[in-house]
Amino acid sequence: MKSSAKVVVIGGGVVGAGTLYHLAKKGWTDVVLVERKELTSGSTWHAAGLLPLFNMSYSVGKLHQYSVDFYHELEKETGMSVGFSVVSNIRLANCENRMDEYKYYAGVAKTVGVQTKFLTPEQVKEVWPLCNTQGLLGAIQHPDDGYIQPADLTQALCKGARDMGAEIYRYTSVTAIEQQVDNSWIVKTDKGDIACEHVVSCTGSFARKTGEMVGLDIPVIPVEHQFIVTEPHPAIVERKKQGLPEMGVLRESDGGYYLREEQGGLLLGPYEKHAPCVYVDGPADDCEYELFNEELDRLMPHIEFCMNRVPAFAEVGVKEVYNGAIAYTPDGNPIVGPAPGLKNFWLNEGHSFGITAAGGAGWQLAEWMIDGEPTVDMMGVDPRRFGPYATRGYLKEKNEEAYANVFTTHYPDEEREAARPLKTTPCYDRMKALGAVFGSVYGWERPNWFLPTKDYALTEQELATDDVDQVLWNQNFSEPLDGGPIVEKNSFRRSNYHDFVGNECKHVTEKVGLLDMSAFAKAIVKGPGAEAWLEYIFANKMPKTIGRISLVHMLTLNGGVRSEYTVYKTGPQSYYLVSAGAFETHDHDYLFKLKPKDGSVDVQRVTTNTGVLVLAGPRSREVLQKITDTDLSNSSFKWLTGKKINVGYATAEALRVNFVGELGYELHHPIEMQNYIFDEVMKAGAEFDIKPFGIRAMDSMRLEKSYRLIPREMSIEYSAMESALSRFVRLDKEGDFIGKDALTAWEKRGAENAFATFEVHGVTDADARGSEAIYKGGELIGRTTSGGYGWRVGKSLALGMVKTGFADIGTEVAIEILGEMYKATVVEESPFDPTNVKLRA
Repeated sequence: MKSSAKVVVIGGGVVGAGTLYHLAKKGWTDVVLVERKELTSGSTWHAAGLLPLFNMSYSVGKLHQYSVDFYHELEKETGMSVGFSVVSNIRLANCENRMDEYKYYAGVAKTVGVQTKFLTPEQVKEVWPLCNTQGLLGAIQHPDDGYIQPADLTQALCKGARDMGAEIYRYTSVTAIEQQVDNSWIVKTDKGDIACEHVVSCTGSFARKTGEMVGLDIPVIPVEHQFIVTEPHPAIVERKKQGLPEMGVLRESDGGYYLREEQGGLLLGPYEKHAPCVYVDGPADDCEYELFNEELDRLMPHIEFCMNRVPAFAEVGVKEVYNGAIAYTPDGNPIVGPAPGLKNFWLNEGHSFGITAAGGAGWQLAEWMIDGEPTVDMMGVDPRRFGPYATRGYLKEKNEEAYANVFTTHYPDEEREAARPLKTTPCYDRMKALGAVFGSVYGWERPNWFLPTKDYALTEQELATDDVDQVLWNQNFSEPLDGGPIVEKNSFRRSNYHDFVGNECKHVTEKVGLLDMSAFAKAIVKGPGAEAWLEYIFANKMPKTIGRISLVHMLTLNGGVRSEYTVYKTGPQSYYLVSAGAFETHDHDYLFKLKPKDGSVDVQRVTTNTGVLVLAGPRSREVLQKITDTDLSNSSFKWLTGKKINVGYATAEALRVNFVGELGYELHHPIEMQNYIFDEVMKAGAEFDIKPFGIRAMDSMRLEKSYRLIPREMSIEYSAMESALSRFVRLDKEGDFIGKDALTAWEKRGAENAFATFEVHGVTDADARGSEAIYKGGELIGRTTSGGYGWRVGKSLALGMVKTGFADIGTEVAIEILGEMYKATVVEESPFDPTNVKLRA
């Protein structure tokens, strides 16, 4: 066994093999894989081998797309069969909401180059003659989809890797992983130590045990997954005798199962509720080819669904039931990328669809490790999308929930309830009492929108009053679901919260509103080298005057956009940094990993110490002036500046910025003072009819200002200039900054994409959401990145990236929304208040 290598990959399942192969393919041939038992002996051997291209996540979709294409090439390259059966995949729709989901996904698929086809019930019967089509609206089909033999695929990957110089050590257990002073690693095994520069963890059910060796709490816990293999069915056997094609993989999403042929019979895989987490502390050290006892009672509702849809399933006996562990994360997506806080330690874990993702995940991880950046925007699978809140108890609840919801309709505004509330701000109960309907981001509870708190059973006389909220209440909420509390209605179209969000937007622009944004990620950077370091890591110039604010971007090595921060200068070498709450671990991990090692810069996380209340609207100055003795006049307190002020007895850093495009202030305050400040603001605002507003209203208003978001309008896949950030990228500033040379070279060779704001015409009930295909003359020219209704301008809006030449104002295009084509026109950036008169007021 080698005593040193460039990379040690831990884990010999399909994910580890895919990683090893792609590292060698890209030129790092001094790589080894260690596997504690036999290859595929963890979860790979008992996988059903499905290759579902269907996925709402852009990142996961790109990985799956690559894998399906690559597996064909792998077979040719190695000469080994991977058992790829291209039989297609058919997803049935029993209701309009499900069909909307498929229509939305079909638009996403077009933008990433995945072929789909819609089928009528009659066409479903043609390709799946054993299917009972009664009650079906139709189906969506992936012609290039199918299934593969997991063990054969893994062996082919390993052969390909070995042929390029990689080495594989079976029956070699890792006993410890130790980082050295120079950030290299020692991987200790029962066969000897291996010194290496990089370690990649691909350990499946053992992920948490692997993490413990290096001090990581990896957010992966497996869940039991069962599938049933039947005896042969005469009709299927007869089809084979006649040489008829194999019927495709059938998925009845509303029944929560998949079904395919297997050796003349059928293989049924349900995703049931109450499937338990297993291996919470990791499997036993001698675990190999392990299965659990069957639990058919949990499967019965799905079995009955299947029997109704495919009566043939009821006509054959059960041959075998498999019940094995399948890795899960809280959102169901894998974790692929750098481990937070550790240099050159990489994670390729949490794959609930590992057979499909193994090729793509290995491909992008190799790009990331060797070139320093991935080529696909990986934010949807980045390990740093989770934070320290994702501990054992949380994971058990969320991973079981993610498993149970594999086949539920994935609505764009979906909010799942397990393990909530977890992280709440002090004003949570106050917001709740005011009618807040909460969403969750990075574990935080944030008001999405506000439900009127009145009793809706009013008299006709009371209804005669001009109370818009009350009328909307009666229209949308008069019937509680199942006798329980009134809830938000999920939809791909305008939902029952639509008009209430509109009222919040109108109220902010006409009067004044209060928003809780305490989930913002926050850090303090200070020290004698602070300014020089920030100038190096960000593309914009740092504010030079104490009290000034700048919007800055951290670029990738290739000139794409990694992160966005607001920087507020609080002292001679002291800065306060604010970024998106959803990406706190991601953004802060880069800060800490880039921090100079000479001690000249100190970085402090202050997210949980600091609350943020946003006061916005034309009356906001009057409200705040009532409770502070600081002069808030425009001449004394200008836009894009900040001041430390008193708020009654309390203190806050007041920043004259916001994400809604109105006169307003962000009040960053000691978290322990939040309720006092909240109460003072609400009392002072009473005479101005102050009301709270939520994230949905903020998002509507930011669309009207063409404000960009990570990773939507800003991405590692687009240059900063393609995202129209030229005013924030100072190529002329002295000294180098990360991505400067690459961005300059990108500019010289010419941009391929351009950012644009669109007005969408003819919309009545379904606005763009993001990822819809954009066409010109029938040609696909781009995709939307965000969309919604702009209540202040009274128009349906979309932001998007299109090919250069199609972003000029007045250009007419077509946007496909839920299968329908809508005319759209490129409009001026910031359709609401384009000259920022309100912000500067």
